[in-house]
This record gives sequence, C-alpha cells and structure tokens, in this order.
Amino acid sequence: MTVAKLTPSSTAHWSASRQPARWRSSLPLDAILPLVARLAVASVFFLSGRTKVEGLLTIKDSTYELFRSEYALPLVKPEVAAVMATCLEHAAPILLVLGLGTRWAALALLGMTTVIEIFVYPAAWPTHLTWAGLLLPLVCHGAGPWSLDRLLSRRATPQA
Repeated sequence: MTVAKLTPSSTAHWSASRQPARWRSSLPLDAILPLVARLAVASVFFLSGRTKVEGLLTIKDSTYELFRSEYALPLVKPEVAAVMATCLEHAAPILLVLGLGTRWAALALLGMTTVIEIFVYPAAWPTHLTWAGLLLPLVCHGAGPWSLDRLLSRRATPQA
C-alpha cells in the first residue's frame, strides 16, 4: 500500500484548487438567485393553474369536481375555492416572473402552499417544503435587482 506524502507544493496546489474561480466571484448572485427562485416557483404554480382551465381562463367542470372531492376545504365552498385557486395560480406567477409585487405574490403562494399541506396533501411535505424554500426568501428579501419592483422603487426614490 502506497501512502501519498503531502509536501508544501502539493498542499499549495490543493488549497489553490479549492479557491473560488474568478468568474464565480464576478457573478451577480444577488440578482441571479432571486430571479431563479421566482422563475422556478412561478413555473410550478402557473403550470398547475393551466391544468384547471380550458382556453384562456375558463375553469373546467373537472376542476370544480376536484374541489368538491379531493381538494375539499373546510369553511370554503368548492366553487369559491376553485375560482380563488385558479386565479391565484395564474396571477401570482406572472407577478413573480415580472418581479412586480413580489413579496405579496410570494406570500399568497406561501399561504396556498400551507393550505395544501394542511388540508389536501399532508404527506407531500417534501414538495411543499421545497416550494416554501423558494418562496420564503422572496417574501423576506424581495425580488432582487432584476425586477420591476426594484425599477419602480428607484423611480419613486428622489435622487440627491
């Protein structure tokens, strides 16, 4: 059995190879990470919303039936819940993609995720935790620099 001997030159190579590359340090992660989170979670909810409608926004009869049976919620009529969920699954993702009203849109989807977890699919907590992991930073920190929220806040702030 051969044992590798660490020499000063081999440890220098090891530590140099573990340093972040210059291209990584120049990436605007404060802009990229919230954008990726917004696009990822928006796609999940928007695609779910599209399964509930036909055409542009005509809610399918099968959607109402789902809310009467599998998605039944306490204290909310199935017809109301179907319309609310379908509208939210279309509007909030569009707002997230644009980065407009991001904190409110993310908070609404986080609330929807909580309702789904508690009342509809409690065993799907790994999926819901993933959604929450994408939504919580958006609620807490906003949409990031590449967003309409940031553009509008700069225009509203008087320049000194």
